[in-house]
Amino acid sequence: MAQREQEKEQFVVSDKRKFTSEGELRPDAPSQIADAQESRQASLQTESPEAPVPEAAAKNDEQIPPPPSAAEQEAQHDEYHKAGKQIDSMLDAAGAQRPPDTEMTFERLIASLYMQAIMQLGMLREESAPPQPDLIGARQTIDTIALLNDKTKGNLTEREANMLQNVLFELRMAFLEITNMLTKPPSPGVKPGAPGDGAKK
Repeated sequence: MAQREQEKEQFVVSDKRKFTSEGELRPDAPSQIADAQESRQASLQTESPEAPVPEAAAKNDEQIPPPPSAAEQEAQHDEYHKAGKQIDSMLDAAGAQRPPDTEMTFERLIASLYMQAIMQLGMLREESAPPQPDLIGARQTIDTIALLNDKTKGNLTEREANMLQNVLFELRMAFLEITNMLTKPPSPGVKPGAPGDGAKK
């Protein structure tokens, strides 16, 4: 009995967690953990001491990893296309119907974004369905096309550049018309249903 009491007295519970509940390193953590963390931070600072950190990365205390090497990118590119051809051959062998040309082009990308914006503006819908424009989503899609316009200047064919400009102009005009309709105050002195308000009797 006395021996069990001695064993209980010698039994000590120690907190061996390396981090606190807030995610910070405990002051009494093993020294190798602290040393490893310090050496990692020092190596990150010495690798690119003057490199600008993007705003989003700075907020999350993260750094963008370096891009893959040219050899890695080329090998991945080849393997990607090889896998695509295998999928196509499997579909052909199974007799599945697929579009004759599935290659993505810049014009198809812009056309896809254009249709997305048209749907978000409520201009493409079923006849019986009321328009439900998503102006925030439409504005983001239009801004995406504008970003592509800025980033691809000097790298497009004349046909691609003309298409991009026409799409941007048309979508911006449609966006302005819809926002004006939604934000325009009613005419003073005209009640809903009264003559002159455009409502049908």
